[in-house]
Amino acid sequence: QVQLVESGGGLVQAGGSLRLSCAASGRTLSKYNMGWFRQAPGKEREFVAVIMWSGGITGYADSVKGRFTISRDSAKNTVYLQMNSLKPEDTAVYYCAAGDSWTMAGGYDYWGQGTQVTVSS
Repeated sequence: QVQLVESGGGLVQAGGSLRLSCAASGRTLSKYNMGWFRQAPGKEREFVAVIMWSGGITGYADSVKGRFTISRDSAKNTVYLQMNSLKPEDTAVYYCAAGDSWTMAGGYDYWGQGTQVTVSS
């Protein structure tokens, strides 16, 4: 079992920044990919970013490339999502996940409870 707890969401003006954190505990994390997904009201959950825990290779959705950065701190068992130049369309509940998949939500086995990000125009 892996437990994931997100934090860092909030309300920010367009153009602002937020850093989300995902604290992980449980089974050895080195075998997992760690992903960030988001879900806006009335929309499907979508891929945002992913990092390979072992090796640090990263991937991003085109909509956030160049604005968001995913990273991990192995000593703290924590994954971060630094979000810059935020836009109103980034408003969503953001979820952290652990699993074998890269961009497909269905391939992730463990999910956090989510943290709300609201970007005002």
